[in-house]
Amino acid sequence: MADQIKLTKNRDVAMEKVRNIGIIAHIDGGKTTTTERLLFYTGNIHKIGSVDDGTTTTDSMIQERERGITIQSACVTTFWKEHRLNIIDTPGHVDFTAEVERSLRVLDGAIMIFDGNAGVQAQSETVWRQADKYGVPRIAFVNKMDKIGASFDNTLHSIHEKLRAPVVPVVIPIGEEHDFIGVIDLMNQKMIIYDKDEEGMEFTVKDVTDDYKDKVHKYRSQMVEKIAGEDETLMEKFLNDQEISVPELKSVLRKATIDRKLFPIFCGAAWRNKGIHPVLDGIIDYLPSPLDLPPIEGFNPENNEVITRKPIKSEPLSALLFKVQSDPHVGTLSYVRVYSGTLKSGSEVYNTTKQKSERIGRLLLMHADKREGLEEGFAGEIVACIGLKESTTGDTLCDANSVISLSPIQFAEPVISLSIEPSTADDQEKMGAALNRLAIEDPTFKVSYNHETGQTIIAGMGELYLEIIVDRLKREFGVNVKTGSPQVAYRETISQNADGEGKYIHQSGGHGQYGHCKIKVEPKNRGEGYEFINAVKGGAIPANFIPAIEKGIKETLQKGIIAGYPCTDIKVTVYDGTYHEVDSSEMAFKLAGSYAIKDAFQAAKPLVLEPIMKFEVSTPSEFLGSVIGDLSSRRGQINGTVDSANFTTIDAFIPLEDVRGYATVIRSLTQGRGSFYMEPSHYDPVPRDIQEQLTTKVNTGK
Repeated sequence: MADQIKLTKNRDVAMEKVRNIGIIAHIDGGKTTTTERLLFYTGNIHKIGSVDDGTTTTDSMIQERERGITIQSACVTTFWKEHRLNIIDTPGHVDFTAEVERSLRVLDGAIMIFDGNAGVQAQSETVWRQADKYGVPRIAFVNKMDKIGASFDNTLHSIHEKLRAPVVPVVIPIGEEHDFIGVIDLMNQKMIIYDKDEEGMEFTVKDVTDDYKDKVHKYRSQMVEKIAGEDETLMEKFLNDQEISVPELKSVLRKATIDRKLFPIFCGAAWRNKGIHPVLDGIIDYLPSPLDLPPIEGFNPENNEVITRKPIKSEPLSALLFKVQSDPHVGTLSYVRVYSGTLKSGSEVYNTTKQKSERIGRLLLMHADKREGLEEGFAGEIVACIGLKESTTGDTLCDANSVISLSPIQFAEPVISLSIEPSTADDQEKMGAALNRLAIEDPTFKVSYNHETGQTIIAGMGELYLEIIVDRLKREFGVNVKTGSPQVAYRETISQNADGEGKYIHQSGGHGQYGHCKIKVEPKNRGEGYEFINAVKGGAIPANFIPAIEKGIKETLQKGIIAGYPCTDIKVTVYDGTYHEVDSSEMAFKLAGSYAIKDAFQAAKPLVLEPIMKFEVSTPSEFLGSVIGDLSSRRGQINGTVDSANFTTIDAFIPLEDVRGYATVIRSLTQGRGSFYMEPSHYDPVPRDIQEQLTTKVNTGK
């Protein structure tokens, strides 16, 4: 480890000087490139790596370096102006959205990156909403200002139009596209020109030149007005034309940023090493320390009483396990955000979620794929644990004498699946163990077994995701597998209310079996899932048999009723039935529940639902007609188009079933110049003819 940097240098900084931040953006927005520059300028690394060459710090997986994409979020620790920055670089591709979700759950702040040419893209909207969901304060960075078609003003307009976000520029660009040479700091009214070295380590700072004075006056006046609007004292000064100092502006803007009332916006070109230094200062100036945020809130699992914990060492331990990762050297790494108290190496902790005690083997401070041993992890830190056997993503770790349960992380359901089988008998046992480890790593990866076909089914967020899984099985676990074609994750539901009755009566030589229940079903809104209500009165069915009825109903819904797909968005109420004092049993009522739900479901005008993808296609304008025609032939619903620099972006909704292999199609239609992005949007009923095909297929076994 001679080449390894000392990660714990100045580690024990004051809590107010700690920043836990993430880098989030659309795919190819420049997250990893920006992270690499942040590490370089803070002295963490001594040579800038390249995504294209596979030499960046945070892309350490073989697949990441080969494909030039981020697959797993990576934690790095660095220091800037006596502040400690814990940075998580996240993926941009929607197939790996779980990495973004769990990172945002534990971060205090984020840098949102936008492409200076494309503005707000589809995944930009998604991660912005994810950050809103977790209440994460953000600063924004308009990247690629050197790119043809880049426009700072157009990007600001895009943010206002699509995100409705109150952004406030604190720097503006000097030139755009090939003429981009630096930025202007609006707070201090200084030009920062990157004209001294290619690495951007040295630059010229000078007063604003005459040709930019009007522009700076305009933008600075708007900035001051927006900031003053968040504070009565500053507003009074502003209205009376009194001078407002830079420290006053920064102080109010910091509070407004933490409260998510304003979002400071920077600009630059990370790949060209321009505009990163102001972002580093912005992290310190505007993003929160753990002390700036409200105490973490949880509840007592015994009585549901709300509990809060402050981010200080003297409080009882509370921590959230947000990521599990297989490591070839140490086994399983469990990433933990410590919210209060101290996590000690070798200590015993209580897992509230699993209701089990666990022992921490070792603690590590991570720097992407490098690590350093720790004795303690303090409140406000992100550390990795070795030795946890039962704990998985979303679990709460705490002091057994002061139990708390933190809110878990919610993940999206998989939208696509494929069958997988080992190539040889030797691979059979290894495959099961490998799939189990991968499922523990990622909650959006599901493994199931189809008893009718004898196939193992793996499901995930997209074709690329499953492709990476198969590649990892071969490289990391030495398992060779054969795969079937990807299958769309259809769902079943109902469209109207209906009643159903289930009765199971079986007589044999001894005790018989008797179970009888009546239920009603009602459709719920899309995405609301399954709900079970017990409305039995007067002891028509003894209370101890109700769970058996629900179990029968749930198992049947999971297997599917009309087409073999899991059922969703349905409310089931059991309201009546009969029982036999001697012959009734849990098994009989479980079967009665199964029969009742089949009866009611068939009477409730069942539907098959299919996943609809939010689709964004970028094409040279000359091929627009051909591309739209192709999308329409795929049952696409065109929502609108946006023109920018001889390219047109098409927004559409398209069923997942109809976009397989689209990467090849778009290249063919646009002479290799077009690109696309998609993410799951919602579920809609399939057309009647397709539903008939799916139900016929399952009923005939063809």
